[in-house]
Amino acid sequence: MSARPVTLAVITGAHGVGGAVRLKLFCENVDSLRAHQHFNDAALTLTSVRETPQGALASFAEIKDRSAAEAMRCVPLTVSRDSLPPLAEGEYYHADLIGLSVRTPDGARVGTCVSVENFGAGDILEIEKADGKSFMMPLRPDAIPAWDAAVITINPDYIV
Repeated sequence: MSARPVTLAVITGAHGVGGAVRLKLFCENVDSLRAHQHFNDAALTLTSVRETPQGALASFAEIKDRSAAEAMRCVPLTVSRDSLPPLAEGEYYHADLIGLSVRTPDGARVGTCVSVENFGAGDILEIEKADGKSFMMPLRPDAIPAWDAAVITINPDYIV
């Protein structure tokens, strides 16, 4: 693991006049945010958070009014990778896959994982090839049989 930042949420706008902000969550739920008191290298201190149907509402000690909250729109809330809980076998953080080299089982380079998406049916990796074109692959054992800290191995039958 490293100390690189991992985005848990992003501020999407202001809520009310007291400095509360709306959040889009990239973590499982608000409990994942509550596990951290400080965000963005301790620049933001979480004072409260609650779940809503659209994401979450949060307050930070450093955001005092609506104007300050509006100025925070699009700011990601990050923590260091080292502060996240350890993973069980077969689990992964999306941030750990982004940037990894993608290869076939015989070692041929395919490209680089540039994003992990989930449209409701499971995680999908976006892989950018050397020519700049990209394609997507489902993160299932038949398509992606293995990955480690340096390489994602994919089934060549899925390469487009």
